[in-house]
Amino acid sequence: MKKFITVFIFLIAFFTKAQTESDRIKIETSINKISDTEYDIVFNAKLYKGWYLYSQYNPENASLPLEISIPENATGYQLVGNPKEEDTFKKYSDVWEVEEVVFKGKAKITQRIQLTNKDITQIKINFFGQVCETACINIDEDFTLSLTGSAIKETIVLDEKSKLLTQKLKLDLKNKSLLKNDSDVDSKTSNGLFSIFFLGFVGGLLALLTPCVFPMIPLTVSFFTKQTNNKRKGIFRAILYGFFIVLIYILLSLPFHFLDNLDPEILNTISTNVWLNSFFFVVLVFFAFSFFGFYEITLPSSWGNKMDSASSVGGILGIFFMALTLAIVSFSCTGPILGSLLAGSLTADGGATQLTAGMTGFGLALALPFALFALFPNWLNALPKSGGWMNTTKVVLGFLELALAFKFLSNADLVAHWDLLKREIFIGIWIVIFIGLALYIFAKIKFPHDAPVKKLSFSKISFGTLVIAFTIYLTPGILKNPTWNLSLLSGFSPPQFYSIYEQENDCPLGLDCYKDFDEGLAKAKAVNKPILLDFTGWACVNCRKMEENVWSEVEIFRMLKNDYILISLYVDDNEKELPENQQFNFLKENGKLKKIKTVGDKWSTFQVINFKNASQPYYMLLSPDLEVLNKAIQYTDKKKYYLWLSEGLDNYRRKSIYE
Repeated sequence: MKKFITVFIFLIAFFTKAQTESDRIKIETSINKISDTEYDIVFNAKLYKGWYLYSQYNPENASLPLEISIPENATGYQLVGNPKEEDTFKKYSDVWEVEEVVFKGKAKITQRIQLTNKDITQIKINFFGQVCETACINIDEDFTLSLTGSAIKETIVLDEKSKLLTQKLKLDLKNKSLLKNDSDVDSKTSNGLFSIFFLGFVGGLLALLTPCVFPMIPLTVSFFTKQTNNKRKGIFRAILYGFFIVLIYILLSLPFHFLDNLDPEILNTISTNVWLNSFFFVVLVFFAFSFFGFYEITLPSSWGNKMDSASSVGGILGIFFMALTLAIVSFSCTGPILGSLLAGSLTADGGATQLTAGMTGFGLALALPFALFALFPNWLNALPKSGGWMNTTKVVLGFLELALAFKFLSNADLVAHWDLLKREIFIGIWIVIFIGLALYIFAKIKFPHDAPVKKLSFSKISFGTLVIAFTIYLTPGILKNPTWNLSLLSGFSPPQFYSIYEQENDCPLGLDCYKDFDEGLAKAKAVNKPILLDFTGWACVNCRKMEENVWSEVEIFRMLKNDYILISLYVDDNEKELPENQQFNFLKENGKLKKIKTVGDKWSTFQVINFKNASQPYYMLLSPDLEVLNKAIQYTDKKKYYLWLSEGLDNYRRKSIYE
């Protein structure tokens, strides 16, 4: 036997060990000559009691279909048509909830081949299929057959020795009708989209104030309003120009929707990847120093020249290329802001949808002035003149980019468990950055493109005072026992238990928690308490906000400490490998295999399988016998979370009384 992989065991709860089966599957091959250039390869399989082989016509969202192919390194022959199957029938699958096409007892599959090189004397054919009982075996075997002589046979036998027994991830949950999220989740998702849209809009407004964009407003509006004798037509063109600006930034987000559709977990995987977060850190630091004026980041000038030439086409197409030209030539100022938006969106729940919302907000903020000033051209007189204040805006953005960069380095540090950026160190770095910003505002330090400051304006003094106040606000965060909770930093700074000072444990707020489902379940059974199942992540912003701002509420904290067994499963813990004997391949619903190698792999798959959800935070209340106590809930406020916990506790107590 050669390379056999993967046994998948379904629908048995609580991660108990699998029972081995004595049944085996036997596959025998033969080759029959049809002509000098054509042969039939015949696969005869004997399936023992209870085992099924799945047809090539099996539905996509079911078990893996049969596939006959030629190995990549094989040449001189080709397949003719699809394999011919005999004695298939249909059965309903409780796992996939579809009707599957299978072989039972025996299977005969015939594949015709045609020689393209008459000199070859043997061929290789790959047989890929899946046979299942309570477990599944993937057959991925290359059969070598001789073309000299007749009915040359090669036989393989698959038995229990070829099985890779896996842990069972599917729970036998009771009262599954409550698995659907609380309706509040949808409203929170909408609020999250609005928040990212608003942040994108603010980013677009800031980009408007930079030297790359601001001078373009009066020039472009004048072009549209003066290039035609028809004022209404000029206004229409300016509005269309603004629309195309919005459209261009929306289009930039569309490839990420394609990734999201391929695999709902992929953006979460990308956003928590150690090296990608490290890359974002380097890129944002690079952007920050460009805003400081040490160098400029621009796209190739040939791009702008080509788009500028295309804009002379005229009509609607010409206006589109004018908008594209603006996006390209203003990249040195908009690029760093867009980079921050991209990185921030991919590390938040909602992934591609939130990125689109942010890009829409950004594009809308850039486009609005062109439409508004075309409608009300007299407003142009009220615009401030270009000057040193635009460079000041860029430098301030540079400091903000630098502060944000350390958020991504912190994500990498948390997921990889490097123990470099503990909470107090992170806050200390932010204090240094904002002290630098205050010194810049008060003209104590200068950057390459700054003009001499003769007198500080009232706006600068006011802004500088706010920066100093924020720095003072951060200062207690570096102490062992801070005087107040830094709620403004919730989700940005590392969790409170990730500290340079000794902590009781590595659980939020010093609570007792279990990071393995089996251990937490055993404890819940032993003390007869309900379970708060917390799907969380090291790099999850909203998880930290919930822990530091909601869980810290006195009544909520009391219930978590006294009435529930807290099981916190970190779905992004992808740097911590499982013991080798606990690693396995898992068959996903789309028919693809996923290697369960790390702690994060295990718990993210566990969440998707049992709760059909891949976002964090995600909270579920369960009894020790796995009865769902109420609907799931995600990011929410203190009042709703308290009521949710109370309802789950009441349901559990009523259930205990009647039992």
